[in-house]
Amino acid sequence: MDATGVLEDAFGRVRGAVHAAVEGLAQEQLAARPDPGANSIAWLVWHLTRVQDDHVADAFGLEQVWLADGWASRFGLALPLEDTGYGHGSGEVDALGVVPASLLLGYHDAVHDRTVEALRGASAADLDRVVDTSWDPPVTLGVRLVSVVDDDLEHAGQAGYVRGLVLRGAVGAGR
Repeated sequence: MDATGVLEDAFGRVRGAVHAAVEGLAQEQLAARPDPGANSIAWLVWHLTRVQDDHVADAFGLEQVWLADGWASRFGLALPLEDTGYGHGSGEVDALGVVPASLLLGYHDAVHDRTVEALRGASAADLDRVVDTSWDPPVTLGVRLVSVVDDDLEHAGQAGYVRGLVLRGAVGAGR
C-alpha cells in the first residue's frame, strides 16, 4: 500500500466511525447533549465533516462539497457559508439538533467520496507539496491530511461516546 492508500484507508475509518455514531438514532438522540456546554452527536458530525470538506477542498484546489453540491441550502442553517463550527456556542450547537441522520450521513458520504477521489489523483510526491505557508514550518499536503484525519477521528470518537451515553439513558429525554 502506498502513502495515499494509507490515507484513503484512514478516511474510510472516519466514515465508519461516523456511521457507527449516527445510524439508528432518533432526532432527539442526535440532538442530546451531556450537559449544556457539551456538543451533540449532530453537531460533532457536522463539524468534522465541514472541516474535512473545507481543508481537503483547499488543499486540492477544489470547491467545497458544501457549496458545490448544495448541501448548505439543504441544511438551511443560519450560519455564514464558510462556517465550519470553530468557536460555536450553545445556540449554534442546538441549531444542528434539527438536522436528520440522513442529511448528516449524506453530506459526510459526499465529502468522503470527494476526499477519496482527490487522494486517488495524488501521488506520494504530491504529499510533500506545501499547501499552507501561514505556519512555520509550512504545512505540506501530507501533514494537512493527517491533521484532518486526526481531528475527524477525535470528533467521531466523541460522537460515539455521546451515543453510548444516550443509549444508556444517561443523556437525553430518558434521563
